[in-house]
Amino acid sequence: MRFVLLHSPLLGPLTWQAVGDDLRARGARAETPAWPVLSQVSGSFYRTLATKLARAVDEAGDDPLILVAHSGAGALVPATAAALSAPVAATILVDAILPHPGQCWLDTAPPALRQDLTLGSQGGELPTWDAWWPPGALARLIPDPGLRNALVAELTPLPLAYFEEAAPQGELTGPGAYLQLSGAYGDQAQAARLLGWRARRLQLNHLSPLTAPKEVAALLYALGQELLEVRHG
Repeated sequence: MRFVLLHSPLLGPLTWQAVGDDLRARGARAETPAWPVLSQVSGSFYRTLATKLARAVDEAGDDPLILVAHSGAGALVPATAAALSAPVAATILVDAILPHPGQCWLDTAPPALRQDLTLGSQGGELPTWDAWWPPGALARLIPDPGLRNALVAELTPLPLAYFEEAAPQGELTGPGAYLQLSGAYGDQAQAARLLGWRARRLQLNHLSPLTAPKEVAALLYALGQELLEVRHG
C-alpha cells in the first residue's frame, strides 16, 4: 500500500511524520509531503496548493495511492486528486472537514469561530493556528513541550483570503472512509456515514497523529486494506 498523508494547510508536515514512520515499519509506503506555505501563495489557493503538492507526489512515483487527509486538508482532496497523475485508489479523512465545493472555509465554520476570526484579522491576515485555542488548550492536547514547540515552529500567519475562497467543484476519488478522533468532528463523521463511507472512531483528540501515532497508524493500515479490497472486490 502507498499512503500519501496530507497535513492541514494551517499546520505543517510534522503532523504525520510519526504515523508515516509506523506505516513504513508495517511494510507500507508512506509519504508526508508539505503544502506550500499559505502566506506565500498568490492567486487561487486551491489550484496552487493542489498543483504543487500533486507535482511532489507524482515525482515520488505513479503507483496507485491512498490519500489520507487531516483536518482542513479534507477540503483540498478533490482538487489534489484531480491534479495528480498517479491514480487515487481510496481516500481516508481523519478528523477532517468534508469537501465543500462552491463554499468557502468560513461558510462551513461554526458561527462563533467565524466571527472571532473575521473580527480578529488584521490587514487581511489571521494569527497562527495555535493562537486560535484558549490558554492551555494546546498544552493539554500535546503535553510534551518539545513536541508542542516543534508543531508551533512550523506555523505561520494565515491569509484571510484563503478562508474566503470558494472551493472548486470536484468529488472524492475511489472508496472512502472516515476516522474520527475527537468529539468536535462528530457531525463530519455522521455526514460521511450518510455518504456510505466506512466510519471508525478512536477516543483520542484532534492532534493524536502527533501524540498517539501507533494507534492512528494501525487503524489507517486496516482501513487501507479494507478499501483496497472493496476496490478490487
